[in-house]
Amino acid sequence: MLAVTRRNLIKAQIQEKKSVTVPALAKKFEVTEETIRRDLKILEGEGVLSRTYGGAFIQNGVQNEVDFTVRMDAYVDSKTIIAESCRKLVSHGDSIYLDNSTTALFVAESLMQFRITVVTNSLAIINRLCGQSNIHLIAVGGSFDSDTNSFMGAGTLNALSAYHVDKAFLSCRSLSMEHGVTDSYEELAHLRRVILNRANESYLIADHSKFNYASFVKISGFEPISGIVTDKALSPEWRSFLAEKGIACYDGPTLPPGDC
Repeated sequence: MLAVTRRNLIKAQIQEKKSVTVPALAKKFEVTEETIRRDLKILEGEGVLSRTYGGAFIQNGVQNEVDFTVRMDAYVDSKTIIAESCRKLVSHGDSIYLDNSTTALFVAESLMQFRITVVTNSLAIINRLCGQSNIHLIAVGGSFDSDTNSFMGAGTLNALSAYHVDKAFLSCRSLSMEHGVTDSYEELAHLRRVILNRANESYLIADHSKFNYASFVKISGFEPISGIVTDKALSPEWRSFLAEKGIACYDGPTLPPGDC
């Protein structure tokens, strides 16, 4: 197969699936992973996609469910900044909920020295925190979903209904002033909607790439959100919008957290 033909097929696949992994493409086209990485680099140069070490993804599309392994390597610096801001919002003795987002995994790693209770449906967070004797870890079970690396479904919702937490940290696929907080995955949106009603304070953890877009299904408006934690300074329009709703903003590594 000609390289240009292979790259066109990769382009078609990522436009449909929204994300691809290097090992899967190498197996599909019977080439080395290094060949696939060169293809992805060329396609990134053409503006088709954004690369990570494990694969590539695109942002557009209201139903955009990016593979967990790809998400892990995307916007790492942004997630690190967000996690550090979240750490300052947690105190010893808190009970917190962390969702199954890769950003929440970074938050979990920043909290490993705290004496807290953590409720989560994320297998990655469960594996990361299970050896911490200072953390009371509650794993919310259910049906395991390999695409999100988490437990989902009716069993998860039933288990979650037994708990109420001080603070919830949850992500989303997109947020906009007009359409609110949205996601690509209907079942995940339902789960996040439930936890918003079971937390004294709810913090939306979202990097800069998620602002001013709308995805397939609405999680909520901005009313249940206590604060938004992001990695870059918000625009004056966003700061004014959040201030009107009484939502605190924590935006960027050099800015002090506080009300908008």
